[in-house]
Amino acid sequence: MSERLVATPDNCYWGYLDKAEPAVLEIDAGTELTIEAVTHHSGDAPDLLMDDGVRAIWDGIPTTDRAPGVHIMTGPINVRGAEPGDTLRVELLEMRPRMPYGSNCAGNWGLFHERMGKERITIYELIDPPADGTFTSLAQPIFGFDFTALRLYDVPGVISEPDYSKREPFSRPVTVPVRPHLGVMGVAPNTDERLSSNPPGVFGGNVDNWRFGPGTTIYYPVFAEGAGFYVGDPHFAQGDGEICGTAIEASLDVRLRLSLAPEVSVSAPLLDTGTHLYTHGFGADLDEAMAMAAEQMLALLVDRGGFTLDEAYSLASVAVDLGITQVVDGTVGCHAAVSHAIIGR
Repeated sequence: MSERLVATPDNCYWGYLDKAEPAVLEIDAGTELTIEAVTHHSGDAPDLLMDDGVRAIWDGIPTTDRAPGVHIMTGPINVRGAEPGDTLRVELLEMRPRMPYGSNCAGNWGLFHERMGKERITIYELIDPPADGTFTSLAQPIFGFDFTALRLYDVPGVISEPDYSKREPFSRPVTVPVRPHLGVMGVAPNTDERLSSNPPGVFGGNVDNWRFGPGTTIYYPVFAEGAGFYVGDPHFAQGDGEICGTAIEASLDVRLRLSLAPEVSVSAPLLDTGTHLYTHGFGADLDEAMAMAAEQMLALLVDRGGFTLDEAYSLASVAVDLGITQVVDGTVGCHAAVSHAIIGR
């Protein structure tokens, strides 16, 4: 059984996570879906990043409803039978570019904004995308321009009308690896408050791990009846850190499968790439985020690997890789990776 969820003003919400948001679709566990995920940076080059469907979202969702965060979410989707305390399994099967262009924004929230003294947009394109609509392996920057539509890029959905005289070609040819993934994905949060979409949390949200791409499986703890699953913030590519403020922000069509995983117990997002398991940590600084990722890893080694805590602590020091996921979402993120060969089950 397969479903398709088109991104429309009625199927999307902008800038927040809310357990009270009504589901736009209810499915049986095990259903395969294709979901349209739209980037909130489509306005950076509307001639390249917007089609009629994307324009309809800009026209149909009032600016007053785009708060307190910035991301466009498609959903939420409820899974029949999902209850608080369950684990939702998300298998990412395939991603296809909606358009062959994406935007990178060096924003005021970036790591070195004060040093740079401005905000700047750089537009990337996929190199020779296949005719069948799948992804190519490389992208290239084609031009950049200083952001001047507002004093600061602090309003979601800004449109920078094309000014070809200000679009400056990249200084020399360079290519970057394409890593299609979802920056935002998760379940309804474990609070009755409306939350900004910007910071990540144990419910998922804006984790910004570029490994959340095709061929992987992510597990989320369920906090609300039906789970309230959503996707957003699609990316062509990102590096660990995302230091200037964004990835290559670009709209994607995502094919995935949602099911329940009674054999898995998680308290925060757990990523399975097929070769490694990744735990995640979030915090006000990198020390806090790194400690959470490491604590999640110790619990994984004990609960799933069958090791004692002493053994897990030793293994985590010699065989687990800790890394920075992103440093620009207010709440920063870290991850910890362990090989399936270590877990052994």
